[in-house]
Amino acid sequence: MPIRFSLAAFLFATLTALSADNWPEFRGPYGDGRSDATNLPLTWSETENVRWKTAIHDKGWSSPVVWGNQVWLTTATENGDKCYAVAVDRDTGKVIHDILLFEVNVRPVKGKNPPSIAAPYEQWAAFNSYASPTAAIEEGRVYAHFGTAGTACLDTATGKVLWKRTDLECCHHRGAGSSPVLHGDLVILTFDGFDVQYVVALSKKTGETVWKRERNFHAPEKNGDLRKAYATPLVIMVDDRPLVVSPSAEATAAYDPKTGEEVWRVVHGGMNASMRPVFGQGKLFTGGSDGGKQLVAVRPDGKGDVTKSHTDWVYTKGAPNRSSFLLVGDKLLMVNSGGITICLDAKDGKELKKDRLDSKGGQFWASPIVADRKWYAFDDAGHGFVISADEKMTVLATNTLASGGRASPAAVGKALYVRTFTHLYRIEENK
Repeated sequence: MPIRFSLAAFLFATLTALSADNWPEFRGPYGDGRSDATNLPLTWSETENVRWKTAIHDKGWSSPVVWGNQVWLTTATENGDKCYAVAVDRDTGKVIHDILLFEVNVRPVKGKNPPSIAAPYEQWAAFNSYASPTAAIEEGRVYAHFGTAGTACLDTATGKVLWKRTDLECCHHRGAGSSPVLHGDLVILTFDGFDVQYVVALSKKTGETVWKRERNFHAPEKNGDLRKAYATPLVIMVDDRPLVVSPSAEATAAYDPKTGEEVWRVVHGGMNASMRPVFGQGKLFTGGSDGGKQLVAVRPDGKGDVTKSHTDWVYTKGAPNRSSFLLVGDKLLMVNSGGITICLDAKDGKELKKDRLDSKGGQFWASPIVADRKWYAFDDAGHGFVISADEKMTVLATNTLASGGRASPAAVGKALYVRTFTHLYRIEENK
């Protein structure tokens, strides 16, 4: 009798194989901060366990992605008139590609609230950058995204631009943050702006639009600042069916990746949603960031509005409004912007422990990662904390680099790849 494998099992096996040596998108091969890396360093500094350190020009909060012998990231000028993709040799730290992708005609606009999409660059807050979305990478191709400035697909070997899109409109106002997601033959992008909010799927091969779905979560008269969001979707499997789960201000929705049709939504309120959801223990964990229900646990097998029918529990006691969560077994681990670590029971949302990291005023924008029963959290003052991935949340080490950052780290093999405000580091034990 032939052995039959479900689609979910096949995808899991594929992800496991890829995760050993690659970090293909924001939050890694599983999209939730988990890494299969082992023997990562416990301690580091400017003089300890740094294999190489490479200066990255201009400004960007995007995280590094890793494929094969390359590490890619994006950067942009302070005012956003030039946007770049940069590739670094994984072994040596040498810059092998530094490609100017987009030149933008920046037109400053006066006034508190932007009136339209005609000038998408006005009033980007200082805490954001024009290169905040993380690239996505696969064999032979990397996809760099800068919000309305443009999206480009490049050949990773030559750096040649294979296609570009600059016609996807949205007034970001406070800046773009959502990263591209790859699924099958699609590149999925999120535009949650001041004026319009939508999800769009492009063909990987050509960059042409496959589908576009408006996010009708808001009354037309609602202030645009309350519609803004920065979150990156997550593709999950429910009963062998893929769903693109995408948080926004007010609600999180699940879409059919083939058609873009909305399958369900959970209304949680809030604005500036920035966390990427996590999925496990039969639940999808998402939330509203600023205001509303900060963290909700939702069973993802419903249809329509599942707010009442499928919400298992809600947590509103200081969950992160910038960084994403970690799910380790049946524990949810997180650190909020002020440095308070929280451990919740994923089954019922019960708070098991809350503590504070000694960040000396540093703020936590970067999403933590977990590997080898330890989690790694970085603040924007240069501190990197190594914490036990259990209910005790014991701080195992506190490390310092010369500059802080707002990019999330990558962990591949035995190395951490950490982007600060000025440099990209490969942190690895010197033996």
